Amino acid sequence: MTKAGKVATLTRGQAVRLGRALGARPARPRPGGQAARMPFVLLVVALLGGGLISLLLLNSALNEGSFQLTKLKKETTALTDEEQALQRDVDAHSAPDALQRRAHELGLVPGGSPVFIGPDGRIAGSAAPAEAPPSPTPTPSAAAGSPAAPASGPSGAPAASAPAPAAAPGQPVPSAAPPATSGSPQPNQTPGR
Repeated sequence: MTKAGKVATLTRGQAVRLGRALGARPARPRPGGQAARMPFVLLVVALLGGGLISLLLLNSALNEGSFQLTKLKKETTALTDEEQALQRDVDAHSAPDALQRRAHELGLVPGGSPVFIGPDGRIAGSAAPAEAPPSPTPTPSAAAGSPAAPASGPSGAPAASAPAPAAAPGQPVPSAAPPATSGSPQPNQTPGR
C-alpha cells in the first residue's frame, strides 16, 4: 500500500495526527459558511418581528371594536329607556280619563245621539245640539263632614240651610237647594223680553 492509500483509510483522528506530524496547519472554518447563515437568521428575525407587530395591531383593533360595542350597548340602553318613558307618557295621555279631562278643559262636551244619512238621502235620527253634562254636586255626607265655609247665595250673603225632608224607604232623597252658581251672580230672566 502506498502512502496515499493509507490516508484514504485513516480515521479522522488519525488524519489530524498525521497532518500535525507532517507540519500541516489545521483546517480553519471557512468564512463563507457563516456568511451563508446571516440572511437566514435575518429572515427568521424579520418574520418573528412582523408576526409580533401584526398580532399587536390585530389585538388593538379588537380592543377598539370592543370599546365601540360597549359604547353602542350603553347608547342602546339609554335610548330604550327613553322610548319606554315616552311610551308611558303617550299611554297616560291617551287614557280615557285623561282624554275626557283634556276635552273638558278645551270646552268640549259629549255628543248626543248620532244622525245618519243613507245612500238614498234619507236621514235616520234627529239632530240636536250637544249639551254639557250637569256638573257633579257634592254629596250631603261629604258636605256635612267637612269643615268648609258655608255656601253663599248670589248676593254674597250666606244661604239659609233648610232641613232636608225625610224620604220614605226606597224613595230618592230630593235635593233641598239648587246647585250653587259659580262666582258671579246671574241676572234674572223674565219671560217675554
